[in-house]
Amino acid sequence: MDVMGDKATLFESGRFVQPSGRDDAVEAAEEAAEELRQRLAAEAGDVEAMSVLGAMLLRRGDLDGAEPQLRAATGAGDRAAANNLGVLLHQRGYADEAAGWWRIAAVAGSAAAAHALGRHHRERGDEPAAEYWLRQSAEQGHALGAYALADLLEHRGDPGAEAWMRTSAERGHREAAYRLARVLDRKAAEQEEGAESASSTARTGRAEARGRNGAAGSPVGRGARGNRGDNGVQAAQEAEQWYRQAAARGHRHAALQLGAILEKRGELKEAGRWYLTSAKDGEARAACALGFLLRDAGDTESAAVWWLRAAQDGDGNAANALGALHAERGHTQTAERWYRAALDAGDDNGAYNLGLLCAEQGRTAQAEQWYRRAAYAGHREASNALAILLLQGGDTSGAEPWFSKAAEAGSVDAAFNLGILFAGRGEDAFALRWYERAAAAGHTEAALQVGMARLRDGDEADAERYLRCAAGGGNAEAAYRLATVLDARRPPESAHELGEIVHEKTECEEWYERAATQGHRRAQVRVGMLAAARGDVVQAARWYREAAEAGSRNGAFNLGLLLAREGSEPEAAVWWARAADAGHGRAALRLALVCARRGDLAEGQRWADRAVLLGPGEVAERAGRLRDALGEELSA
Repeated sequence: MDVMGDKATLFESGRFVQPSGRDDAVEAAEEAAEELRQRLAAEAGDVEAMSVLGAMLLRRGDLDGAEPQLRAATGAGDRAAANNLGVLLHQRGYADEAAGWWRIAAVAGSAAAAHALGRHHRERGDEPAAEYWLRQSAEQGHALGAYALADLLEHRGDPGAEAWMRTSAERGHREAAYRLARVLDRKAAEQEEGAESASSTARTGRAEARGRNGAAGSPVGRGARGNRGDNGVQAAQEAEQWYRQAAARGHRHAALQLGAILEKRGELKEAGRWYLTSAKDGEARAACALGFLLRDAGDTESAAVWWLRAAQDGDGNAANALGALHAERGHTQTAERWYRAALDAGDDNGAYNLGLLCAEQGRTAQAEQWYRRAAYAGHREASNALAILLLQGGDTSGAEPWFSKAAEAGSVDAAFNLGILFAGRGEDAFALRWYERAAAAGHTEAALQVGMARLRDGDEADAERYLRCAAGGGNAEAAYRLATVLDARRPPESAHELGEIVHEKTECEEWYERAATQGHRRAQVRVGMLAAARGDVVQAARWYREAAEAGSRNGAFNLGLLLAREGSEPEAAVWWARAADAGHGRAALRLALVCARRGDLAEGQRWADRAVLLGPGEVAERAGRLRDALGEELSA
């Protein structure tokens, strides 16, 4: 009888038949022979054979044939037959009668029947009875009973749920493995958040103790984060193991989660395999994620295939990706169709992308309409885009609340734009507040603005900190400003003796060069001057020329000086003329002197007039004397 009880448990959990890999016809023949053998034994009065035959017929769906066999075995005291009779009656719709037989089997020790009876009571809202029978089943080692008990306890918020979910998962229940992984995932996130909070609290306390320029972080903060962070890492690692087990048993959601974990860790090949497994099982989000992996690997066509599959299954993110792909290819109508499909799927990014598409086409009214729709749904970037659109249309008062809404929702660009808005009104204190907020989130332009404000206030140390952040983020102006701050601190260099090795580049020179390579004209001029001071005429000419060709009048003037010293005065005059036309007084004076030496007095007088107008004072004075002298010669 105990053997039959075990078989009933296996049947109920879907594990009664094990795949053998043999030919279907052979298996069918063996099954028919086994059924005949059990039928003959049952007709001879073998109770165990009645129970087995009834289970076989029930599995096949032959309820009429199974019922008399199961009733006969049940009448003889077979608990497995009683359980299966309950299953049969439940399938026929006789739930109360089924529960009666399950109770008989459960009292006799059937874990499967206790599980079925517990579920019966839960469906009817009798949670105390449900818990009693599910616990009976779970304590006998029944995986389904342990899972159902864990589900009931979790629904009530009972902390004991995790232990039973773990028990079920350890016994091979894939849904339990997946849900246990989700619990551990949440626990890891909470512990990491707690670690971040503890670290932030410690940092805040230290900053208050040391002032604005205090060092970030503290030993207390790092210790708190280390303890909780280790627990969070451990929970995350265990979650991954359970995801892997559930995914290996065919759980498509677990395969999706496992793929996401691996992708985040950079293990893209294995992530792609799990995404593919999940996608083939019908998980649209996995198909979408697989599409992004393929796109990033350069296989856009294959990506589009998976995005299409996901979008047709209602994945808004995939529909947006398809829209963006077609927009890049210039297929605007197709792109718009997919963006609308994303919106229909409940993805607000669809409305935002429609706004972007309309804005690119100059359809401002439609763009505003789509931006508003997304913004009202809480899309922060749409709120920022709507505010920019209103600002471009001159509606400053209408733009401000949308900038504020986006910034409060976490849009770094919106915070920076608010800073610009307030700065334009002359409300520098409010502007600085938003610049600081954006800078704290890594916005390089905002960090530059805060750094400049600190310089104006005379707080050079804090200014340097912000300028370094902006310069490190690739902002050329910040790199130049940082270099000027560092340059001002350098002690004057002593003159080099003949044969002395030229000094190594200082940090300020490195920042000048970084800004110069990014096309910053003033930095290019400064790098040229430093190279000229070292005697490196070739490098000096190179940087002066780059600056001059980009429109720098100082670069053009300095290039002219360098060429004149090398004996190329005609070419120097060309660059001085360009500098003078751009408003460089010294270049105009140099041209006047060149013309005077050549005997072109009228042209020299014209450039002298120009130098007087451009200045500065010293240049204007010298140019005035030269102009008067040239005038006297012309009138003589």
